[in-house]
This record gives sequence, C-alpha cells and structure tokens, in this order.
Amino acid sequence: MTQNTARKPEYSGSDPRAQGHVLTLPLENSQTDREPHSYERWLVAKLMRMAGSPPVRFRLWNGETIEPEQQPARFTLSLADPKALYSLVANPNLAFGDLYSAGRLEVDGDLPDLIEAMYRAVHAARQKWPKWLDALWRNHNPRPTGISEARENIHHHYDLGNEFYQLWLDSAEMQYTCAYYEQADKTLEQAQLAKLEHVCRKLRLKPGMTVVEAGCGWGGLARYMARNYGVTVHAYNISREQLAYARAEAERQGLDNLVTYVEDDYRNIEGQYDAFVSIGMLEHVGKDNYPALSELIKHSLKPDGIALLHSIGRNRPMLMNAWIEKRIFPGAYPPSIGEFMELCEHGDFSVLDVENLRLHYAQTLSHWMDNFTANQDKVTEMYDEHFTRAWRLYLAGSIAAFRAGSLQLFQVVFTHGDNNQLPRSRQDLYTFPATPEGI
Repeated sequence: MTQNTARKPEYSGSDPRAQGHVLTLPLENSQTDREPHSYERWLVAKLMRMAGSPPVRFRLWNGETIEPEQQPARFTLSLADPKALYSLVANPNLAFGDLYSAGRLEVDGDLPDLIEAMYRAVHAARQKWPKWLDALWRNHNPRPTGISEARENIHHHYDLGNEFYQLWLDSAEMQYTCAYYEQADKTLEQAQLAKLEHVCRKLRLKPGMTVVEAGCGWGGLARYMARNYGVTVHAYNISREQLAYARAEAERQGLDNLVTYVEDDYRNIEGQYDAFVSIGMLEHVGKDNYPALSELIKHSLKPDGIALLHSIGRNRPMLMNAWIEKRIFPGAYPPSIGEFMELCEHGDFSVLDVENLRLHYAQTLSHWMDNFTANQDKVTEMYDEHFTRAWRLYLAGSIAAFRAGSLQLFQVVFTHGDNNQLPRSRQDLYTFPATPEGI
C-alpha cells in the first residue's frame, strides 16, 4: 500500500480503560474437565439446526467434536466451558461477541468467511423460526440519541484515541467511512480520496460556494472540498479527539481560512448554504430524529442547494446486532431504504440520485482489517487482548454483513422540490476518473 509521508500530529487521548471502552468480561468459573452431558450435545445440534445448519463444527471443552449434519465443516468453533454453551444458546446475537472477546470461544478458519456463512444460513432459516425463538434471540432497541446521549455514544466509539485509528485507517485523510473503488486494485488511500472526489462532484461544487457538513470525523472531506474546490466549509462534530486532529491538519495545510470546525451537535447548525453533506452520521441520528433532521436540512439549504447523505443502511427495517450496539456502537441504527426516503419525503425534497456502494464497503473493511491485523500487537499494548479481539470481530462481522447483503451503503442526493437548477444528466460525474494518480 502506498503511504502518505506527510507528518501527522500526535495526540494522547485519555485512558479508555477508565472510560469503560475496554470490555472486561472475565472467564466464568465453570468446571471444564467434566464430560459433556447428553442434553448439552443435543443443545449444540439443536442450535445448529435453528441457525440453518451452517458448515460449522463444534469442539466442546473436553475436546469432543460435533459435526454439522448437512455438509462438511469448513470452520470449527471451540467452546472453553459449559457456561459458554448456555450463553450462546440463550442469545447468540449478544453472546457470540462477548465469548469471542473474552477468549471463551475460538474460531478455526477465516473469521469474515465464517460469519458470512452464518449470516446466510440464519437468513434462510429464520423464516421457519417459531415466534418464541425470535423473541429469545432478539436484538434490542438502540440507546437514545438525544443531545446528551449522542455525546456519550460518540465518545464511547470515536474518542478511543487518534493513535488507535491511525494504525488502520488510510494515511491520506483518516476516513472512517466507505471508500470508492473505481477499480478493484486501488489502494485504500486512492479509494478514500476517490470517495471524497465522488461526493464533491455529486454536490456540483464550485469556487466560492458555502458548505455545511454534519458529523465531520477527522475533517478530511472539509479539507478536500476547500483545497480542491475553493469552497468555504463549516463542519460540525461532537468528538473532541477528532476535532483536535482536524483543526491541527487544517492549520498545517493552510486551510483554516476556508474551513471552520465547530464543536457542536448537528441540531444546532445555523445559516443557509449551497450544499449540505453528511458522511456516516445518519446511522447515529436515531429514527425518531429523522423529521427534525429533515427540517434542519430544509432550512439550511439555499433555494438551489443540493444535499448528500451517505449512510450504512438496510434493504428492510432491522435492528443493529445486539453485541455491536451494546459493546461497539451504542445508539446505532442503519435505516432501511424506505426509512431513508421517508426522511426525504418529510422535507418535500426531490431525490436526484441513489447509489448503493455495498461491495465497496466490504472492500474498504477488508483493507482496514488487513491494517488492523498488521498492528494488532500495538493495539493490545495500547488497550488489552480483550479489546483487540472485540475490534477484530467487529471488523470481520462488518465485512461479512456487507458481503451477505444484510448491510447496504447508500449515497442519496436530493434538493428542494421546486428547484429547477438541476443537471441534465450524470455524465459530468464520470468525465474523468475520480481516483487520483501518483498516490
């Protein structure tokens, strides 16, 4: 991977252990030297049937193995103790992540491939589940996303320390959202810069325009828009760690006269702009807040302004996986495409373009996981092995979800319903490659 040799500022975040970021689920005191009971073997077989009989072998705490019934095993799950089995049977949506993070469940085989196989098997089997099993293996409603709760949710995930994210995100602009791979062989850096260019073209940016960005991450898009399109940007964020990095980079690049990073909630955006953009924030907004967001965009856009929302989504409404919502991404809810359109309908917006970059996100995540794996010893030194295993599983599960189609990535472009200052076609988006050369 080609590396950007430009100096990045160093920041030391507060200790995430004191903030509750690192999972601390101890190994259960459970007798592991006894033979499994017959009903425990039956539970494993029943669990596998209810999960759609994926190609998975179970190895119990005494070394005994239970083979899949319908096909050869491609993966092996090893359970460290009897209580791990009971936790897995009670609610695999939550327990699988906790057990893997704690080292009480081990995987033999490629982790993303395993989870993808399980997603596909469960999706096919779920239609036959009894209602009581749906209730037992349920995911939970996301935590609230009001202004105070949103700060806590964002702090939990994004304020782990910039050094942590620098280990595995792209070295160009620290983008923690889906990249755009015009060709499959592009590097992560190339694809992330191409994503920024792709977004700017969709917004039809021109020098002198004003842009407001809701949820700016480490500020890469704002700097790209200012540097390459000569626009003035107000970028909002409530993560102090990210804003410290963003402001230092804008000053270093001589862009602080065009870019203003505002430490505030998106709900407090004021003024009118030529463009409204949000990349990867809608997942954190909460469905109940969509009408208010729609009104905010309506009031923030000039009469001929264009808006773009880029968000993880679903083909139909579903709750976030219980383990990810509880341990990794509190308050997360990826909207279905219908819920996305309801947001546009509420503001009487005209939808100009919908693009699904699902497989681009699977490739982005694969690059992130390669970087994470190469630096996992450093991650463990920064936090602990439990944290490292949890994030490895989170990245692997996300790869699997986009490959299996249980997650989508939508880019939606829209404008006021009575705006006639519109492009005649999309041809201008593709007149020359978005991928930069020489990176």
